[in-house]
Amino acid sequence: MEKSLTYTENLAMLAVRALIEEAELTPKPGLVDKESAGSHHDMSIELMIKSAKSLEPAFSEIAKVSYGRVPSQELREEIAAIGRQGEKDMFQATGGVNTHKGAIWALGLLISSAAMNPKETSLDQIALTAGKLALFPDRNLPQQITNGQRVKEKYGVNGALEEAQKGFPHIREIALPVLYESRSRGIKEELCRLNTLFSLIASLDDTCILHRAGFAALTATKELSSEILLLGGVCTEAGWKVLEELSHFLNMCNASPGGSADLLAATIFLDYLYETNKSPLWGLKKYSLI
Repeated sequence: MEKSLTYTENLAMLAVRALIEEAELTPKPGLVDKESAGSHHDMSIELMIKSAKSLEPAFSEIAKVSYGRVPSQELREEIAAIGRQGEKDMFQATGGVNTHKGAIWALGLLISSAAMNPKETSLDQIALTAGKLALFPDRNLPQQITNGQRVKEKYGVNGALEEAQKGFPHIREIALPVLYESRSRGIKEELCRLNTLFSLIASLDDTCILHRAGFAALTATKELSSEILLLGGVCTEAGWKVLEELSHFLNMCNASPGGSADLLAATIFLDYLYETNKSPLWGLKKYSLI
């Protein structure tokens, strides 16, 4: 017998679904997909899916504690604690491999925001409310310097924290518009999402690339991604050739646009919210996340 899910359970399910579909999107230069591990020699598509599924309890708990509330210091620290438990679940599932730490941050905030006001239909507002929550400091955050923090200090760029605190502008102003514009051209959904990914890579100072390969590699990656879009995207032969060139370049550099991948998963999640807001999000049927 199928189980009817609650609103908060559905938010978690959609987030896991977004992570799995981001992972399965193929080809993604430098990233794990169905054909390659990209620059992540310790990962595989099977590991990414296992990791995504392990996060459903944490995502569900974030949604539950956020339901009907407003951004506050207390809520910020509650979801941070749940997120850290989610990281532990992820590491246990992956044998210690960091597959989705950045995605837990972005999706956790967006899930919390969506749960605060189930009647909110504006994706802009959901992202901006998530930004308000991110502005509250996590006073219980372990005092350790992360790779992202080192990169931000070295190169003077913004990272995942600032992106969230500004209400995810790369999603609101770039990724979602590119996704919907691509769909308006009648091309396949996978190609629409690839165009969306390259719009993020072209515009984001991705700290994952900076950490692995430095500023010159980031600049070249952004330029090649911009060229793909200028050539009409991945649905054109010329655009596809540049995609292959970018894939070769990132493999040579051992670099990965992991920050852009996290934002793509968050974009897919918000897009699913938009689609489900056309009909009630309560009472959807549980399905197998394969």
